[in-house]
Formats: sequence, structure tokens, C-alpha cells
Amino acid sequence: MSLQVILATLLLHVPASLSSAPPLPLVINTWGGPFTAATDAAYVALLNPATSALDAVTVGCSTCERNQCDGTVGFGGSPDENCETTLDAMIMDGSTMNTGAVAGLRRVRDAIAVARHVLEHTTHSLIVGDHATAFAVENGFTEQDLSTPESRARCEEWRKNGCQANYRVDVVPDPMVSCGPYRPTRGAGGEGKRDGTGAVGHDTISMVVIDAEGRMAAGTSTNGASHKVPGRVGDGPIVGSGSYVDGEVGGCGATGDGDVMMRFLPCYQAVENLRLGMTPKEAAEDAVRRMVRKFPRISSGIVVVDNKGEHGGAGSGWTFTYSVRGGGMNQTEVVTVPPVDARDEEGTMAQLQYEL
Repeated sequence: MSLQVILATLLLHVPASLSSAPPLPLVINTWGGPFTAATDAAYVALLNPATSALDAVTVGCSTCERNQCDGTVGFGGSPDENCETTLDAMIMDGSTMNTGAVAGLRRVRDAIAVARHVLEHTTHSLIVGDHATAFAVENGFTEQDLSTPESRARCEEWRKNGCQANYRVDVVPDPMVSCGPYRPTRGAGGEGKRDGTGAVGHDTISMVVIDAEGRMAAGTSTNGASHKVPGRVGDGPIVGSGSYVDGEVGGCGATGDGDVMMRFLPCYQAVENLRLGMTPKEAAEDAVRRMVRKFPRISSGIVVVDNKGEHGGAGSGWTFTYSVRGGGMNQTEVVTVPPVDARDEEGTMAQLQYEL
């Protein structure tokens, strides 16, 4: 049998999940538009053989922090009730499963880089608030104001409009018309908890990288929800929620209403779905539907990639997009993902059969 016939026979038997995957290295992250600059920066960094997957995640997320992607990443965006911008970030090594994260980081712009210092120079996983700032300064980062004239002006306009919208419930005075200060309504018991729609839209960059050797890493960076209660931390720096990666299986990045999403650890769920044999698209859809069943109005977006580079996404409450660039691609591709049908109560799990 000729060599050509042998090769043709082998190609016919390559699984679809492998044959359709783009060559490595590969970068994938939430959102298109200005977020593609992060995809490109991480991918170009990977063209240097000395660049690790962790390096590429750091480069990509740092690019969005500097560019203030969509005003939802980095300095000068999403001021809290006190008109202060704070940052959350995490980074994860898919080979060691080690993570580093910061939350409520004040007065330091390089959130993903500080998170990497937590990963590489401590045995901790998460440092928060002013202590995260002190840790950053100890490691050579510079303190500077995270607010800008534009972010302060937006916050003042919000206050002039009665602090609408906001995240307060079961308090007096009425948060629908007042800026407070607030005190709890006696006996409310949390009945007024919101249904997952959130008060103001907010986004995140969550990125997964596979380097040329197949090593994986993931990371997330965000300035959180606009006009949040000071001290609030969303899903961004939470392992398994904002992002997650296991190099034996794959990785995931998420964006959306973090206060709800962190209750479900959707990225951990999606990666475990891959382990069970689902495709990336099936894994993402199942993780989203689990949230939609409990919170039908939730805004969410999840991108999932297996360790061979096959990818897929799912979202709810909006039309989600994600960016991807792999070996041989001259430019980043933006994939549009329509929202799942909130009326579908059965979900992907009911459609798949597994042998125990």
C-alpha cells in the first residue's frame, strides 16, 4: 500500500473534534470588538517559543487593562457608590492547578500581573482590598489613582439621578428613589433579592491559552459592576467561576452577572462536562442552562475550549461573542453566540446518555 493511501486512510479516521480544531498555539477569550486587541497581543506573544501560556494570559489581559476595554476592564471604569474604581483578577496554571487572584484591588492598575505574583510568590490563592494593594507595592507595583475625570463625572451624574440603578434591596429609604444612607428593613429576610438581571451592565475579559506545547492557562480581569456597593466582589477572581483550566481536559472563561454566576461555578462545571465527554459547545450550553433554570433573566456568556483547541460558547440574556485566534490564522475571528432558549427546561444533560 502506498504512503499516500495510508495517509488518506488515517485522515478519514481522524475524529471530527480533532480535525476541526485550529492548530496550536491558540488564544480564546470573551467578547469581540475592543477585546480582540487582547487576543492578538496574547497570540503574537506565543509566537516566541520562550513565551509560556501563563505569560500569554498575562500579556492579553494586561492589554485590555491598559486599553480599558469597553470601560469594563482596567482603570477608569465601573465606579462604585463612592465613585472609586477597584479591580479584580485571577490567573490559573492548567498544569499545576495553582492559582493567584486579587479582589477589590485599590490604587494599582496592573491587576492580572499582581494576581500572577500571588500565584508565583505565595502559597495563597486570593488576597483582597488594601492588603492586596500593600502586597502589590511590596512587589514593586506603583500606587496611582484608578479613577479618571470621565469616571468621576459618570458617577456624579448617577448621583444626580437619584443613584439609579443600584444594587440595594430591602432597605430604607427606598433605593428606587434615594441614594441613602440606607438601613435594613426589619424582618425583610432577603425576600427582595434580585432575580439575576443586575442593575447595570458589566463585562469581563476571561481568556484561555494553549501554547505550542499544549500547556494551558486561564485568566480573568475586570473592574466589576458599575455603582456596586463598595467592597463587592463578583465572580471574576473566583476559581471555577470567572475562569478555570485543567490541562488534562480544557478551559473556560465566563462573563455576565457575577453575583449569580459565582453561585454555580459555571466554568468548573463546563470543564467537568468536557471530562464527561461533552463537546465544548455542549459543555457551555449545559453550564448556562443550569443557571437559566434558576434565574431565567440572567445575562451570561461562557466560552469553552478543550485541550486540542476545539471550542464553543453559550450565553443567555444577550447575544454573546467570543474571540479566537489559532495557528495559521492571520487575524482574530469573532464568533457570535445567540442566547439559549430560557424556556428549555430540559437542557443538554437530558439529551445526552452516559454509561456509568
